[in-house]
Amino acid sequence: MKKLTLALALITSAALVNAVAQEADNDALKKRLEPVGQVYLAGAEAAADTGPKGPRSGEQVYQGACFACHGTGALDAPKKGDAAWKPRLAQGMDVLLKHAVDGIRSMPPRGTCGDCSDEELAAAIKFMTDGV
Repeated sequence: MKKLTLALALITSAALVNAVAQEADNDALKKRLEPVGQVYLAGAEAAADTGPKGPRSGEQVYQGACFACHGTGALDAPKKGDAAWKPRLAQGMDVLLKHAVDGIRSMPPRGTCGDCSDEELAAAIKFMTDGV
């Protein structure tokens, strides 16, 4: 019986020592895996809150999304204020807006302004056709 009690005491002690050693290993592993620093982006808080606070003007939409093609004439896009708008304007604003929303020829749907509302696209069309 003494041998059995001694064996059980040794096994229990070994298990306890092993558990303590395992816990120490886990703590050491956690410490090794901790990040050594943090990334700080100056102005990141302000930049995250720079989205539009309301509808954008036609000029803002034009400068941000339309200018690449309609400012340069790329892919035969009519330039701002160009006479090439006259036959398009003859079709009516509803048709022009439909083409802007759905896309036409080389122009993708909504141009390059996927987050523009229909009203903002209409304002951009008016801005580009002003004076034609």
